[in-house]
Amino acid sequence: MNQAYLHWLNHPKIDQKTRQELNEITDINEIEDRFYQYLPFGTGGIRGLLGAGTNRLNQYTIRRISDGVARYFLDKKKDHHKDAIVIAYDCRLHSRDFALESAMVFAHYGIPVYLFAELRPTPLLSFTVRYLRALGGIVITASHNAAPYNGYKVYGADGAQLLPEETQQISRKIDEVKDEIDLSVYPLQEVHAQGQLHWLGKEIDEQYLSYLCRENFDLQKNSPIRVVFTPLHGTGTTLIPSSLKRLGFHNLYLVPEQSFPDPNFSTVGTPNPEKVESLNMAKKLAQEVGADVVIGSDPDADRVGVMIRCNQEIHSLTGNQIGVLLLYYRLYLAKIQGTLPDDGIALKTIVTSDMGEKIASHYGVKMMNVLTGFKYIAAKIEEIEQENMGTFMMAYEESCGYLMGNWVRDKDAIQASAWICNMAAHFHSIGLTLKQVLHQLFERFGYYHEAQYVLHYPGKEGKRQMMQFMAYLRNHPPIDLGNKKVIRMEDYQSGFNSLPPSNVLKIHLEDQSWVAIRPSGTEPKLKFYLSVVDDSHELAEKKMIEIKKGIEDIVCITN
Repeated sequence: MNQAYLHWLNHPKIDQKTRQELNEITDINEIEDRFYQYLPFGTGGIRGLLGAGTNRLNQYTIRRISDGVARYFLDKKKDHHKDAIVIAYDCRLHSRDFALESAMVFAHYGIPVYLFAELRPTPLLSFTVRYLRALGGIVITASHNAAPYNGYKVYGADGAQLLPEETQQISRKIDEVKDEIDLSVYPLQEVHAQGQLHWLGKEIDEQYLSYLCRENFDLQKNSPIRVVFTPLHGTGTTLIPSSLKRLGFHNLYLVPEQSFPDPNFSTVGTPNPEKVESLNMAKKLAQEVGADVVIGSDPDADRVGVMIRCNQEIHSLTGNQIGVLLLYYRLYLAKIQGTLPDDGIALKTIVTSDMGEKIASHYGVKMMNVLTGFKYIAAKIEEIEQENMGTFMMAYEESCGYLMGNWVRDKDAIQASAWICNMAAHFHSIGLTLKQVLHQLFERFGYYHEAQYVLHYPGKEGKRQMMQFMAYLRNHPPIDLGNKKVIRMEDYQSGFNSLPPSNVLKIHLEDQSWVAIRPSGTEPKLKFYLSVVDDSHELAEKKMIEIKKGIEDIVCITN
């Protein structure tokens, strides 16, 4: 029998509800999955299933994580103006409970806490850390994962998620915890009594919105465009509607069934705006009210998905397409306003479409590539500022993450929604839909087509199989893929092209197509990112089909 399981089951301090849950597990494989490891830090912090066990999120593992995070920040305390931590949380099961558990652990170490009184978006946490000049922050969220998940993201004093060398320091601190069930916490009533807990409310919202309204939009006063918005039961409802109304979008329709917090996400399978089906209810409402734009944010409101109207039809956009439209509009607008800098810099990830590089080059802007994960984008923005490398314009990634203003250091669905609506209003005023603008970009820069291919590897054995697959590709690089010759394979494991080491392979083909492969940092998945370009949509689609078939052949060989 698993020793960690027996330790928990028989511990005198374990609560009765947890003990009952453990006693009800009859499958030895489930016991092994719950206790074979502690949840590790990934691309987006720690994320995992809710439940009893070391490989689950619960009050004990949250205390363990927070204990290590608290001691990590105590080491940073002497270098900062304020020794406080900011905490935010989303709509998920136990998010508020976990936020309070974390606050009690921080208070045990004498670290004051600024805690949002109600659920708030992740980008607002990033903003608040910077605004209050805090030591750092955490947000309890599992982003776009399904309902059984929750998570724990850690932010530094710059408002950005921590880089691997920093999360490794935290991991070492966490590993020093001998027994998570024995950890001491400061009772909540004493935290209040000692004045160590400060509640945050709408005053922070107002500060954020004041920054947003300073952005250099081309505001169309009282724009006639109609916008449908869904927060997919998450935190987007707290700031996105109010920000759009302040910017003059009064024809705004919220999906009523999805505009309240629901930890079960009862009207949507997975609350991920990258997935077209997640916006089905919003699309239906858009058809009823004749909307021009549909916007959907994920539960913690850092990602945003978009649909647009053209010729009476509602069309979905991919994350890459939204990104190139925003990049084009940002640079095009700056040029016609006479504010386009000579040293402009845009940022994207290595698995994001190359189309953005062509658009940036057209406007004399340098496109820089970073590893997957918005923390790398945030770190590059900091480097650009500190080293006076140029003027930051915007950043984006294919997974529906966008950042327009650097006063936040994470992807931000609130900013992105404001820019998307202003973009739609601007082109509407000159007789163009966003679909027509995108077609013009394809005609000018090439028909780019992107897709993802995902393999699921759950549990302990799945993790081993993912690593085995990556090792196989490194030792047996393909000669061709999708009837196209492979011209090179880039291995980022040892730090390719001056980037930090990362378990990513990128296969380049002779026709400018490429495939990138990486294990997910937060889910038991192996992700394949596919990108092709050709002179027409039909030719690009044909290439994509051929490359997908080539990947399936490789998967068959390795299995």
